[in-house]
Formats: sequence, structure tokens, C-alpha cells
Amino acid sequence: MNWLTSLSKVLFFLFLLGFNASYSQKTFEEYKSLYPDSNEIVIKDYQSYSISIEGKKLKILSSNEFESQILSDIGINNNEESFSYSDLITLIDYKAFTKNTIKGKDKIINVTQSNEKKDNSGSIFHDDIKLRQLIFPNLEVGSKKNYSYQREFTDPFLLHRFIFGNGFPTENATLEVILDKNINIGYSVFNDPNNKIEFNQFERKGKKVYQWSLKNINAFKFEDNTLGVLYDLPNINVFIKDYTIDNKTISVLGNIERLYSYYKNFINQINKTEDEELKNLAIEITKNEKTEIEKVKKIFYWVKDNINYIAFEEAYAGFIPRESSLVFQRKFGDCKDMAALINSMAKYANLNNVHICWIGTRSIPYTYAELSTPSVDNHMIAVYDNKGEYIFLDATDKQTKFGIPTDFIQEKEALVSYGDTFKIIKVPVVSAQDNLVDEVINVSIDNDKLLGSGSMFFNGYNRTEMLYNLKDSKDKLRFDIIKGIVIKGNNKFNLKDYKEQNILDKDKSYIIDFNFEIPNYIINVDNEIYVNLFLDQNITQLSLNDDRKSNYDLKYLTKSAAKYILQVPKNYKLKHLPSNFSLSNDLVDVNFKFESKNDTVHLDATFTLKKMTLQVTDFKLWNESIYKIKEAYSETIILEKK
Repeated sequence: MNWLTSLSKVLFFLFLLGFNASYSQKTFEEYKSLYPDSNEIVIKDYQSYSISIEGKKLKILSSNEFESQILSDIGINNNEESFSYSDLITLIDYKAFTKNTIKGKDKIINVTQSNEKKDNSGSIFHDDIKLRQLIFPNLEVGSKKNYSYQREFTDPFLLHRFIFGNGFPTENATLEVILDKNINIGYSVFNDPNNKIEFNQFERKGKKVYQWSLKNINAFKFEDNTLGVLYDLPNINVFIKDYTIDNKTISVLGNIERLYSYYKNFINQINKTEDEELKNLAIEITKNEKTEIEKVKKIFYWVKDNINYIAFEEAYAGFIPRESSLVFQRKFGDCKDMAALINSMAKYANLNNVHICWIGTRSIPYTYAELSTPSVDNHMIAVYDNKGEYIFLDATDKQTKFGIPTDFIQEKEALVSYGDTFKIIKVPVVSAQDNLVDEVINVSIDNDKLLGSGSMFFNGYNRTEMLYNLKDSKDKLRFDIIKGIVIKGNNKFNLKDYKEQNILDKDKSYIIDFNFEIPNYIINVDNEIYVNLFLDQNITQLSLNDDRKSNYDLKYLTKSAAKYILQVPKNYKLKHLPSNFSLSNDLVDVNFKFESKNDTVHLDATFTLKKMTLQVTDFKLWNESIYKIKEAYSETIILEKK
């Protein structure tokens, strides 16, 4: 260890001692009284960036400190914390310990169980992220967990966001940025509509200091089916705009042009050498196609079917696509490798309108105008520019057909490379009709049993989702999954047999033909039979809790169109046919139509979801709609003996 690193560590821990003194802490009894329903309280969550110029280049050190206190027996189980680092964000040092107060004296028990593991959160801008897991020993009610660490950011473009809040109440959360005077930063604040984050800018020992603090943050309730915490919790993204050395100003970030210039460096030097074998393949698989769009489709499907998606990064390999010849030989790659391979094969086939682009998934709420930094992106794909109509080519998804984007990039902006220039284009939302689930079910009555046969047609994202659920399952496992997909009536549903069609043909509906029976489904009373033809009522399970705080994300728009046909038994006639039902609002369109035809009764039931993500302001209307649909589902057909 050199003297500079040693000095850095000393300064780091001296800094922490000073920081500790700046927080006035309450007693355990006070915390317990203030937060009676919480198992743990975060006393402080602190991060700082110290950005200076050393040796005519930027030096960026980040210091973090965290302290919490256990408030209940259940809280003792939360004995693990973690933090991240990588080859581009190197770990300098860390310290972790449990603090127990025994007879008025503090006892420090250092963390000795610490593990390093790879972060599997999946992002092209996470490079080779590692997680340092800390297991805190000797926890009891009243124990405090303390850990601190220091990292160096070797790339000035990659500062992290700071999020205020977590699953526990937080007393104090603070972000500080300490700068030399010849360094300028920018920042963007999100989810703070009432300006509760306290901001201060001042000088300290000849340095510029930016400070953001938020106190007494309520515990955040993590709920299912959300787009992610970045839509709810206050967060700040800090970035370096420029710095001056020897009267020369060097630009870093601050606008889209600077971000694109940074990205462009990672793709400019790849695929300079022609690969004869890859070129011949691209020409061979496209030679019989007459139109440009069909040629692009052939290349896209070839990459989907022949290159396995494996997310792996190492230092700047998290940003730079590998040579297409290497990906072609290995038959695996990550998202950026697949994007570059599609681009290379298109060029070999003399298709010059296929471009590489950067994009963020729907878990990231920012636009490029709001935040022109790498924090806005976590994915790379290819895009086909068909005279201003864009087809998004994401080969990481094996199932989604050519012509529609993957569901997790809908509504997102894409930064598309056109060499020295770029375009920002918005990914459309795929219509509910394109994601249609169409089904025809024929049923007949055998005493109290309902016998049936049906066909279900899955399109768009519904096709993708069904086939991902099935994957390579076989035999009984596949049978059980299919049963869960086609189940009708109730849990007594018995799937007798099934047949699948178009598993491998992405351009056609995935079809399941099946036969079934439902024992004890029919109600016989005297000379009458009662039958509920609504054999699929899954929508009623989607009502939302009144106390829900976060958006409810349904992933994609969808439409179901079901036709149920009941064969009226001999010696029976129709006595009662339920009334038709319709409902239309900003969230759903629903239509139930009953009709008697000869010796059959028909029910046409359609449901169309019109909004992909429900906001809190939508919940009342959504629950009212579900209630009305549920009431309509209770209507039954009555048959009587002739």
C-alpha cells in the first residue's frame, strides 16, 4: 500500500469522526416511541463526492456512512447489508461493526463475515459490479449496525444517483459534493414536488460544497407490480459538467451532445476488420428476400435463434460491444454484443439503415432532456430506420416477434447512432389488439359435470409471456403449466389433453387446443339447470388495496376476446338469458353479449385494457370497474325441462 492510499484512508476515517459528531442521536427509548411499528430505524445515510484535480486529471473519491438501530425482535433477523464497487469504481477500504450498549458502555463487535458476490441486477452500465455483503454479529434489540466505505470513481461520467429513503424510517439522509473551484457540476432532483430536500451551497476550506439533506423520511412500502423506486422516492443525479486545467476547459456532461460523444467512443473502433464467414452468412440468409424489411427480419431472427443472451461485463467491456466475429464464433453475447452483431450483418447484406442505439428500460423514469447522463440508459439494441418508421431489434428476447419492441422498453426514448450525428426517438406502446388473447370454448352438460373443448390463440406479448413460462419444460411439468394457462371454471378443472401449435413460428399466434371437464359445476334444482358461462374470471383478482401508495404496472396493454358456446341438453329449453353488459372508461372497455341460437347459447366476452400503468389517482375508478365486472360475472343462464 503506497503512502497516498494510506493518507487517503486516514483522511477518510478522520472525516467520518467529524461527520459522526454532526448528528444528534436520540435514545433507543425515543426511537421506539417515535417508530412503534418499525423493526429498525436508519439513523444516518450519508454519501459524499470529493472531486479534485491531481496530476492534471480528475480524482473522484466517494465516502459513505450508514448507521441503523434494531427496534424489535423481528429486526434482529435483518443482519445483512451490502454495497457495490467494480473495476471502474474501485473499493479503497471499508469498516463495519455492531455496537451494543451493555450497562451503559458501548461494546464494538467488528464484522468478520464478509462475502463478495457478483451483482445480477443486469445493466450494461453496471460494468462488472460486485457486491460486498456484510453479516452483522451479536444483534439484539437496541443494537446499532455501522458500516462505512470509500471508493474511487475512475471515470468522471459514472457518478451514482443518491436515493433518499428505504424500507425503514430514516432520520437523516445527506449527499455532499466537495469540489475544487475550477470544477463545475450539474444536478437533477426528482420526486421532490414540495421541495422538502434542504439544499445548501457554501465554501469549506477553499472548496465549493453542495449539500442536500432530508430528515425524518417515512419508511417506504415496497409493493408488487411497480415500475420501481425511482418513480416514488426522492433522488438526485449529480454529474460533472466541466473542469479547467492550465486555462483549458474540458467538457464532461451536461447535454445530449456530450453524452452521445461519450457513447460514440465505445462503438467507433469495433468491427473494422471484415469477417468473411459472417459476411457470407449474412448474404446467404437474405439472398432470397425481395424487400429490405424482409432481409432485416431474417438477420434479426437469425441472431435471436442462434446467439444466446448472457449478461457479462468486465471494466469497459460493460460499455464496448465485443467484435461481432467473436460473438459469431462463440454464439453468445450480451445486449450490446447482439446489437452490434445485427448492425454488422446488416452492413454485410448491404443494409445501411440498421443502427445501434442506447435506451433505458421502463424501470428508469428519466428522459434525455431531464438527465443527459449514463444514468438514463441501461440497455442497448439495434434499430431499423425504414424511411422514418422505426423497428426496434432487441435480440435478448427470444420470443417477441419482428415489428414490435420488447415490452420493457415501451414509451422509452432511444438514442440512435447515425455516425457523427444521432436521433432521439420514442418507442411506441404496442396496442391491446396486437396482444390479443382469442379463445373459443364449446361446452356441454353431463349431469352435474361440464364437458368442454377449446382453442386459445396468444398474440404479441401474451404469446411471449406464455412461451417464457413454458420454456423447455416437458412431460408432467409442461402439462401442469399448460393446465394453469387454460384453466376454466374453478379449481376442480380437469385438463384431459392438449396440443400446441406454432411454438417456433414467432409470426403466428401460439395456439393451445385442449379438452377438459369440470365436475360439480352444474347446479340442478328441481327441473332447472343453472350454468355460469363466465369460465374465466381472473380479472376480478386484480382489485387493488385501498392503502396502496405506488403505481400499479400491468406491463402492457392487452385484449381478451372469448366466445363460449353452450350446447343446450335435449329435453331442455332456455328459460333465462342474462342481460348484456358494457363498461367503458379511461382504463377499460368491457362487453358481454348473450345470444340464443337454435339449441345453443352464446356468450361473447371482450375485455380491453386501455392504460398500461395505473397511477394512484386511477385506483378508485379501477376498483369500481372490477366490482362492476364481478357483479356481471355472477349472472347465470337458467335452463328448464321442456
